[in-house]
Amino acid sequence: MQRETMSDLVAFLAVARERSFTRAAAKLGVSPSALSHTIRKLEERLGVRLLTRTSRSVSTTEPGERLLERVGPRFDEVADELAALTELRDKPAGTLRITTGDQPAESILLPALVKLLPLYPDLIVDLTVDNGFVDIVADRFDAGVRLGETLAQDMVAVRIGPDMQMAIAGSPGYLATHGLPQTPDDLANHNCINLRHQAKGGISVWDLEKEGRAVNVRVEGQLVVNDIAIVRQAAVDGLGLCYLPRDYVQTHLDAGELAPVLEDWCPPFPGYHLYYPSRRQQSPALAAFVAAVRYRS
Repeated sequence: MQRETMSDLVAFLAVARERSFTRAAAKLGVSPSALSHTIRKLEERLGVRLLTRTSRSVSTTEPGERLLERVGPRFDEVADELAALTELRDKPAGTLRITTGDQPAESILLPALVKLLPLYPDLIVDLTVDNGFVDIVADRFDAGVRLGETLAQDMVAVRIGPDMQMAIAGSPGYLATHGLPQTPDDLANHNCINLRHQAKGGISVWDLEKEGRAVNVRVEGQLVVNDIAIVRQAAVDGLGLCYLPRDYVQTHLDAGELAPVLEDWCPPFPGYHLYYPSRRQQSPALAAFVAAVRYRS
């Protein structure tokens, strides 16, 4: 295969995956016009149209989709092998891609990285904060952070935090006006602040349990957001009840800005774990990261 065709295929894969000449050009470090010219040359050389372009979008044609599915994984394998060679050095190096939720990113990973990164100047940790469920294999992450009870069986799981507990809480002013819920059914009479999943777009369910009886409550309220920091602040401001990890609101509970309710319906559960595919060889970079974030009780 000609060297020119190889570079043109790299350009095509970038556009096909990004579905945008602008984003692909930025990723490749070239101008959108130069990238468009490269794709046109490749299409002329192959004699088929690979991309359908409109003023708003870019999509693959049937031949383009076939090329993406057949050739894309081969190029990914080459990239993986090159990355593996980099990581064979004595010290952890290269880029480590981690997907995580916002709370563990702030409370667990960042404090660990403060100690880890100065030790290894050639190590780059690329954190993607996403509170939805991410397929780390399909999305090419090295590892992910999720609650222990939601991990797939084919993953290696390393505990990085203690057991957790959720808290339902409201401001003293809100509770004085609306009263204290005594049972999960009472939540139907309250203004509850809903959290929307970033990935799936659905509303989070409040999972409650008491003496072995589990209840999944779909609450209603005037405010729906997709950021837990806004949920917490809205509760402090008296807009309704929130349902958040207790350690995330503990400072506000201690300060009297929030008061917990239905505490007997919020038992502890397995905390955050770092997970990665069991079939993937652990690189020096990942090994150093695991050691840095591992939970030690």
